[in-house]
Amino acid sequence: MTTCTRDCPNTCGLLAEIRDSRLVTLKGDPGHPITRGLTCVKAARYIKRVYSPERITHPLIRDRRSLPWRKAGWDEVLDTVASRLKSIAAESGPEAILYYQGYGERTALKLLNRYFFNLLGGVTTPAGSLCGGTGQRAQDLDFGRRVSHDPLDHANSRSMILWGRNPVSTNISLVPVIRKIRRRGGRVVLIDPVPSRSAALADRHIAPKPGSDAFLAMAVAKLILAREAEDRDFLENHALGANDYLRILARHSVEELCVRCDTAVEDAHFLAETLMLQKPTATLLGWGIHRHREAHLSIRAIDALAAISGNIGVSGGGVSQGFEEYGPFDQKFWGDDLNPRRRTLLLPRIAEEIMNARDPEIRMIYVTAANPVCMAPNTAKTIAAFRHAKFVVYSGHFLDDTADQAHVFLPATTFLEEEDVMASYGHNHVGPVNRVIAPMGECKSEFQMFHDLAGRFDFADRFQRSVTDWLHDLCAPIREQGCSMADLRKKAFRLNAPMVPFANKSFPTPSGRFQFMTEFRPEDLDRRDPAYPYRLLTIAPHGFICSERTMAGHDPLPVVILAEEEARRLCLENGEEVVVESRTGAVRAKLEVKAGQRRDILVSERGGWLKAGHGLNRLTQDISSTVGRGTPYYETSVRVIKGT
Repeated sequence: MTTCTRDCPNTCGLLAEIRDSRLVTLKGDPGHPITRGLTCVKAARYIKRVYSPERITHPLIRDRRSLPWRKAGWDEVLDTVASRLKSIAAESGPEAILYYQGYGERTALKLLNRYFFNLLGGVTTPAGSLCGGTGQRAQDLDFGRRVSHDPLDHANSRSMILWGRNPVSTNISLVPVIRKIRRRGGRVVLIDPVPSRSAALADRHIAPKPGSDAFLAMAVAKLILAREAEDRDFLENHALGANDYLRILARHSVEELCVRCDTAVEDAHFLAETLMLQKPTATLLGWGIHRHREAHLSIRAIDALAAISGNIGVSGGGVSQGFEEYGPFDQKFWGDDLNPRRRTLLLPRIAEEIMNARDPEIRMIYVTAANPVCMAPNTAKTIAAFRHAKFVVYSGHFLDDTADQAHVFLPATTFLEEEDVMASYGHNHVGPVNRVIAPMGECKSEFQMFHDLAGRFDFADRFQRSVTDWLHDLCAPIREQGCSMADLRKKAFRLNAPMVPFANKSFPTPSGRFQFMTEFRPEDLDRRDPAYPYRLLTIAPHGFICSERTMAGHDPLPVVILAEEEARRLCLENGEEVVVESRTGAVRAKLEVKAGQRRDILVSERGGWLKAGHGLNRLTQDISSTVGRGTPYYETSVRVIKGT
């Protein structure tokens, strides 16, 4: 058995079947307390990824990006990397090196990657988020600290609101929970501009204008207040700023708010009735809702709706956004206290930050568990930034878009070829990562890479310890909760975390109370560019995770989905080639025409490689959210024209 380590909230328990030393099946572990034998289509497909003929299983090196790769031994590539690290740190200081650690895998041993660079003297690192930072920070403002309901508590929910979440594609363990709620007669509501696969699970799909969710939440709150069905005790005794928020609501009518989010008043009534008549209601936030510049306004309005309706600190209720996947481990092994505070660069604007860095300039970039040339916004600028650096090291599985900008390629193992421990951002369990097959070719785990690299520095004795010893120390907080390392190798362990956060109505805010949003400018949510009428929504693929693909796994062109009425207006046909343009760039695509989709959105799956003819981040701006330093991908406005 093992645990999936990929960028997904499920963190499924897995059972691997091996025949003749070869992995043949990956199935869900029925003994896992959360996933209970379920796993997604991506897990089964992962076997093909492990054994793909495109996978690079030996180190590669080249003197210049314009030259072809050549095979090299580990000693040569690590000697080269060590030499560059030493010379750049000596000549320009360690901050001339950018260590870019991505989201592709966030296990216990990955803490040590940053520890290595702190032992080196402390390098430049990214700050902010390409994903959920906005939502986390917004909920910190309301609750003091974002804490979600344990998924096991959803068994006590009489109804559920999937606010921008698509569990069929991105959180499969929720599907049986949803079905049980409906079998008990409870309502499930999907709120999403896109008619996702999860719409089939819901009693109603509400499709507001992208980024306007605050208006919908406020309209529903007004309806509850009009019925005098609010949780008056919570508002008066456990909240701060309630009167200020009620004054914000009083400025707008329900009808006006529904117009602003382009949602029928009947939908707002349906939501209000659900929250009033089918309490407790669990509200689960998806990650797409974070991808707007002012996303904090929508998230805080949703938190406020839960507070007004009496769903905070209540079993089966709450507004759940995520969990701290590094929280269970001993944080001192980041090593951040070894040096003075070092420079950080903002992830949403990483390309410009790299090119503008001075005293020192960024001379070297070292990337692990990420494909920023594909996934960071504004691809053209990101490529320019990577070319601005004189030396790039890349650890990965395939020659993807970021590998094309590198001078050294370090072939990494997959989670099926290594030992580790995995926590989750979707639940409160940690699970074992057990090696089920031997490493392919000459692949090494990132831990082993840094272990061997550390041997070339004077801090080798502080880093070069065994996996067993490191995991023992990294997992000290887990062991203190009563789980031995031997037990953790055999099964998942539930951390000491609240099943129902804030059940005592005490919050880690300065006031000790829930804090309502007290300022709101509706015009902040109404920005539109008439020349580019469609919001580009690059949603999570059903069959892949982000850019974890191969060249062979791509269609010739990305598929973009447009409403039937808009295709007709533009004289565009289903299946024809089109050009999608923004103020940042242009991409050729294949058009899919869809009935029932909002007319003001263009939908596509994210993660396709630039070198495979995809690369939708050629269209996105490199801007940062107002709160949380997140990446507002969904602020991208585009137009669609016929291909030539």
